[in-house]
Amino acid sequence: MEWISSQNVVLLAFLAGLFTWACTIVGSAIVFFFKHISRKLLDVMMGFAAGVMIAASFWSLLAPSISYAESSYGKWAFVPAAIGFLLGGYFIRLIDALVPHLHLDKDIEDVEGLQPEKKLSKTSLLFLAIMIHNIPEGLAVGVTFGALAQGTFSVPALIGAISLAVGIGLQNIPEGAALSIPIRADGKSRRRAFCLGTLSAIVEPIFAVLGAALVLAMMPILPYALSFAAGAMIFVVVEELIPESQTNGNTDIATLGLMMGFVIMMVMDVALG
Repeated sequence: MEWISSQNVVLLAFLAGLFTWACTIVGSAIVFFFKHISRKLLDVMMGFAAGVMIAASFWSLLAPSISYAESSYGKWAFVPAAIGFLLGGYFIRLIDALVPHLHLDKDIEDVEGLQPEKKLSKTSLLFLAIMIHNIPEGLAVGVTFGALAQGTFSVPALIGAISLAVGIGLQNIPEGAALSIPIRADGKSRRRAFCLGTLSAIVEPIFAVLGAALVLAMMPILPYALSFAAGAMIFVVVEELIPESQTNGNTDIATLGLMMGFVIMMVMDVALG
């Protein structure tokens, strides 16, 4: 713990981002053992990922955002949390609008904004969808580690940041499989499916570093940065993960998966942080 406390928070955020990326690599490697995965299991995994992200958004991001803002804003401490939360959602919506992508439960014909002669392959669109999904996760890791530079070193805050990284890493394992398996089923080689699944999360260490560096450079924005990451994550959950897990007739078991993911992340954050 003493070694960790002496490290630059940007370096710690980078290492945490590498860990979450490594978890995606583990999940993507499942493609070497299976070509297909049952829709029911995929829906459970999507539900689990949604539950982890919802719990992390509150206990690891929104609650600390309000707590950090209390010293400067008093009874108006909710203002930075509200503003950052909305900006985070609109940020991911903007990326959604600018970058063509395909959700797992859609057909390529459902992609809007593409001219017929410029249509990307289904594989490319799936890859872009998951990559967009991973951006707020990297930001969340980055800003929580960046928050460690606020005041004196706090062991509970460090444990909370680590628990967030672990939680996101846990949900990245099924997420990696949720991309590589469909790509393999679409006719691509195992190696290509694995590489695409792996590369989809390369944005996590990048945005973890960006998030931590931004907070470190401008500490007053910390409450906004934390809630920004929360808003971005909730947008992904509501716009992508929950609908994908609920549209294939597996609503009950997918919901139970969500609840399990929520509880696991809640216990990790509250008990350890």
